[in-house]
Amino acid sequence: MWTIFQTPIFKHLTRQDVSDVALVGVAAAIVGLSFGAIATGGGFPVWVPIVMSLVVFAGASQFAALGVILAGGSPLAAVLAGLILNARHLPFGFTVANRLRASVLERILGSHVLTDESLAFALKDSDPDRSRALYWACSLSLFVSWNAGTAIGAIMGETLGDAATFGLDAAFPAVLLALVLPALKDRRTQAAASIGAAVGLLLTPYLPAGVPVLVSLVGLIALIGQKHQTEPLTREEPAE
Repeated sequence: MWTIFQTPIFKHLTRQDVSDVALVGVAAAIVGLSFGAIATGGGFPVWVPIVMSLVVFAGASQFAALGVILAGGSPLAAVLAGLILNARHLPFGFTVANRLRASVLERILGSHVLTDESLAFALKDSDPDRSRALYWACSLSLFVSWNAGTAIGAIMGETLGDAATFGLDAAFPAVLLALVLPALKDRRTQAAASIGAAVGLLLTPYLPAGVPVLVSLVGLIALIGQKHQTEPLTREEPAE
């Protein structure tokens, strides 16, 4: 696996980077397996979740759309649910745009494989080359593992039974939490994360799935406010 990353774009990665990317990929494969199994277990043909994962490639939105359909909702309602969940990708796209090359093809491909995880990896390092390498390493790993897991889960769906009872979708949040915890070192970051988590948990019973995550971004307001309070005031020296 290490030799795969010894290409020009990935030469800036360390073994720890590859290990972290692989960990997220394994979690994505497990959750993808759950998605494929739930889809075919709910009556969809095998090709539906496979094509959906290739074309849409947005785990939360795919689960939301699938849930709407299985609950008897219309395809339009399923699409709207997916769009609401993916609304966060618009600011994500602006954030990651300067991490990619100016090539139109790379930006198009990069936008398709953009995920929360790939953005987080891209922002881990301020060095442009490492940031770009981390973004593509995570994005491609997730794309391959998610679609492989979906395909396997879709084929196994009819014999696996109700995949939701296995709690496979808990693997992804667990892995992300393990990756995020080391970044919660200073009090400002801890406060922002705590506020966002509290808001998200309180609103979860009352808002559609995915919306509490967006609202929890209010935690960033506290982070920005504390930053302004701690910045020293500068005074202009009088002109001689």
